[in-house]
Amino acid sequence: PAVRTVGLRCNWDDYPQFEQSLIREAERIYFPTVFYAGSFNSAGRSIYPSMGSYHHLGDKIRQFSLFRFMRVPMPFTRIFWGSRRQKRLAILEYFSYPFIGKIPVGTGLGRGVFLIRNDVEFSEYLLKTDTAYIQEYIPMHRDLRVVILGKRAVHAYWKSSLPNNFRTNVAQGGSIALDDIPEDAVKLALDTATASGIDYAGFDLCRLDGRWLVLEANMNFGRAKPLAESPTRACSSIRIIE
Repeated sequence: PAVRTVGLRCNWDDYPQFEQSLIREAERIYFPTVFYAGSFNSAGRSIYPSMGSYHHLGDKIRQFSLFRFMRVPMPFTRIFWGSRRQKRLAILEYFSYPFIGKIPVGTGLGRGVFLIRNDVEFSEYLLKTDTAYIQEYIPMHRDLRVVILGKRAVHAYWKSSLPNNFRTNVAQGGSIALDDIPEDAVKLALDTATASGIDYAGFDLCRLDGRWLVLEANMNFGRAKPLAESPTRACSSIRIIE
């Protein structure tokens, strides 16, 4: 009841005058589109998610640069530009098969992520993107999703992959488990989000050699509760950390 929804209009002048006034005078504007978020932020209006969330999520290059600057533990990652031949030679100086190649901008739900095991798969990947975003391959059958809203970690769950599929995304057939959520991983996700100004995201983490690594953060994360999941079980997966 405290939030007034006015909907999306592609042109500012399509909003009636009273809705323009509501937006201009709002204490906070929730979930503006990318088209409007930058304008509202530049005009000094409070928005949610934060401009940091809009700026970094959905762009793995910006996100990687931010997390490396902040010394966030991540898998070994490098970005490569140039011709396909230049990228191929440079990548093989740093990585050996298998490794992970990603489409760095505009993908999600497990799309745009490739396990590269040989020259053929490598060539196919290089045809898909001008900028190569390459990460070390970490063999695992599950990773941890931590959901950040505002300055709180409100939910966390394991995502497990199907057999013969390295991707754990639920959209790719992965399953969810809510048991034994490690609070040190949740704290790492919350600390990373808080320090980076990201206040609306699903952080994915994995464990390697006894330490947690941040794989990436997603703004378009799953928000639908599985049908078999009871409300009590959903809320009891972690203690909310602030």
